[in-house]
Amino acid sequence: MNHIIGPQASQSTTSPGTNPALEVKWLTVDEESAGQRLDNFLIRHLKGVPKTHVYRIIRSGEVRINKGRASADTRIENGDVVRLPPVRISDKVAEKAARPAPGREFPLLLEDDALMAIDKPAGVAVHGGSGVSFGVIEQLRQVRPQAKLLELVHRLDRETSGILLVAKKRSALKHVQDQFRERETGKTYLALVQGSWPEKLKVIDSSLHKYLLPDGERRVRVTSNDDPDGMRSITLVKVAQRLVGCTLLEVTIKTGRTHQIRVHLASQGHPIAGDDKYGDFEWNKTLNKQGLKRMFLHAWRLEFTHPATGKRVNLKSPLPPELQLYANHVKSKSTPTAI
Repeated sequence: MNHIIGPQASQSTTSPGTNPALEVKWLTVDEESAGQRLDNFLIRHLKGVPKTHVYRIIRSGEVRINKGRASADTRIENGDVVRLPPVRISDKVAEKAARPAPGREFPLLLEDDALMAIDKPAGVAVHGGSGVSFGVIEQLRQVRPQAKLLELVHRLDRETSGILLVAKKRSALKHVQDQFRERETGKTYLALVQGSWPEKLKVIDSSLHKYLLPDGERRVRVTSNDDPDGMRSITLVKVAQRLVGCTLLEVTIKTGRTHQIRVHLASQGHPIAGDDKYGDFEWNKTLNKQGLKRMFLHAWRLEFTHPATGKRVNLKSPLPPELQLYANHVKSKSTPTAI
């Protein structure tokens, strides 16, 4: 049996085996949604509908803005009227939509009318998809149903812990995302890598190329700067502490590419401890026996200009207990440095 998202019209006389006529929805864009991409707007309103289907109905012209065709990247404006067709979904998808993500609050580093900064734990995806039913944003929306808008400003890998920004206003989302795009933010991570990091290696400027494994899983590799499919990626590295057999690094990214830190550090022969995609798998087994059960990568500091006040904001998330505990167990070659 298929389920329909959208109200049904009064049934008319139809031939056997056909569906009754269905109504469309007409949604008026409010001020908070203004400036959003059409695809993202639809994904929010067509809960439970696969993204592939959302893009299909846009391409087919079933979705219209002010009675005109539009593309997925069209920016909607305040007062626009969006035609939303009824969409059939399978029993499996309907069942999933009927079981919303469990509501969950996360430790807060900052919250005001425009933004919230949470301290994301490792092992939690930032959003659903790619085999994950739900993530941070779905859980926040569930526990805060009164919130008019909650949107991710940026992303963190599932196994990376630390500072994650969520916008509570459309204007704040655009303002801070523009800062990320123009490299006006400061994002620094703490990473424990294998071996002794060279003191003189402070900048990694290598293009990255995304590709898929045969099973569809996403991967990234370093490529030449003249690769047309490569994206220039810049990572700054500073030694925070030298430990026995490994180095704790402060890593600042100037570009926010997928898996950038993990791939850049591994490309220099110093993979991140516990990295199950680009790491040293034999070393990871040893680390696991010693108590390190996750990747040692943490979004430690974040600096940006507040969209409402115009003041510079500096956030800091201390190492989570499981990482601090492991670092304490590694004998330091020098006087420990406070993190």
